[in-house]
Amino acid sequence: MQVEIKKTKIQCYKCMRPSSTCICQFISPAQTKTRFIILMHPMEYKKEKNGTGHMTRLQLENSEIIVGVDFTDNDRVNEILNQENAASFLLYPGKCSFNLSVRKGAEINSFMGENPHIFILDGTWPCARKMLKLSTNLQDLKRVSFDNEIKSKFIIKQQPEPLCLSTIESVYTVLNLLNEGGVENCETKDFLMPFEKMIAYQLAYMLNANNSNDPTIVNKEILPKTSYRKRQERNIILE
Repeated sequence: MQVEIKKTKIQCYKCMRPSSTCICQFISPAQTKTRFIILMHPMEYKKEKNGTGHMTRLQLENSEIIVGVDFTDNDRVNEILNQENAASFLLYPGKCSFNLSVRKGAEINSFMGENPHIFILDGTWPCARKMLKLSTNLQDLKRVSFDNEIKSKFIIKQQPEPLCLSTIESVYTVLNLLNEGGVENCETKDFLMPFEKMIAYQLAYMLNANNSNDPTIVNKEILPKTSYRKRQERNIILE
């Protein structure tokens, strides 16, 4: 009797990717004064290979991930919100948000304070809106936002609009703005490197599965995204 042996991929338990496309060598955690709390939707948590929330956590020394949908009674979230001498903010667009892109350094410093905590909703836009709608403890938080002037490099994933960025790209943009405002003084030069390498690995696999393990392929240029979803229900809604 022949026994069929199922091949299994050896996985890196740090970056949660197959060992052949491990991105750990490109990870260089940034040291920040700001603490980033990534509120991850369960559907996003399952995206081990291409989700950028986990990757963002690896790139931020002062960060954590909390998985859920309704965080109203989440002990850890409420513990953070109730911390003394710390101001909490929600990274979310809207008319009443504090736009980091148009504020001066003194304004940003005054608004953010000495020990800022920024909550990030990690999921598709419909999921993020649902998370915010259900999480009453997040609804009254002061919101921060930015004017996006770049196209997402996440070309292996469709986005609702050109202004939509992945979680790691959004944090990268925020960090640069906080650096300009004097709130942070952290190095962001290679912050997107694991993200870019992950995309390159995936593109190589999609273009030629036989060459997916060729290390020379990951150095190919990554082109900006030019196509987006047209379904109206997937469009981003700014409050």
